[in-house]
Amino acid sequence: MTRIRRTPRPAPRADKPQRNTEPATQPLGPDIYEPAKATIQPAAAPARRTGAGRPDTDEASERTLRLFYALRVPTDISTPLAEAQRALRGNWRAVRPDQMHVTLAYLPAVPPERLDDLKRLGALLTQDVAPMEVRLRGTGYFPNEGSPRVWFAKVEAEGLTEFATRLREGIQNLDIQTDNLPFKAHITMARKKGPAPRVAPLTFDLGWQAGHAVLYRSILRKTGPIYETESTFRFRGLAPQETA
Repeated sequence: MTRIRRTPRPAPRADKPQRNTEPATQPLGPDIYEPAKATIQPAAAPARRTGAGRPDTDEASERTLRLFYALRVPTDISTPLAEAQRALRGNWRAVRPDQMHVTLAYLPAVPPERLDDLKRLGALLTQDVAPMEVRLRGTGYFPNEGSPRVWFAKVEAEGLTEFATRLREGIQNLDIQTDNLPFKAHITMARKKGPAPRVAPLTFDLGWQAGHAVLYRSILRKTGPIYETESTFRFRGLAPQETA
């Protein structure tokens, strides 16, 4: 049975400012990430300037693909998360339930000819990965609660961080641009687009067994990103009890 619990939050003392406990920057997801920091700097021609003084990035974006590896969130998990989104007020933009995912690695500018390399990498690294028991915990904010831009649900799974690390190392070995920020497993539930009140903390009694990873292509539109599946990689390893 799905249960969502609200966690009371003590009021801060008036004479003592709150401390930010989150790092200054965190991965915010493939559809809003600013790839300012990257392990590989691509050799790209400078963007042309239009008459209005803005860079013309249409041509550059056509030359590369915006990709990310992720775990897909199943419908029986995204549905109750969508119910929790009803608490949003103001200028929060809720993530559509069918687009919820757990980002493992983000690749902001991939040359199309390298797509097959990334498919082979995903197939190679998942052959020994067993299906994962994923659990959701409480909610949080990026970059921090004091200046929230993203509202998310925390995710835990044995072996998930190790798998994400191996993916990122494999991408770097292919000399493909990726981020170098620490992995923090989460499901983005909403993004702040203007003044909006924070949502009271929630905890979730939700979980699922992840049996595969996905390589997605993110196509940005004015109405929001569109995610297309480039490849799916089944976790082919055996669970511990199966190997005993």
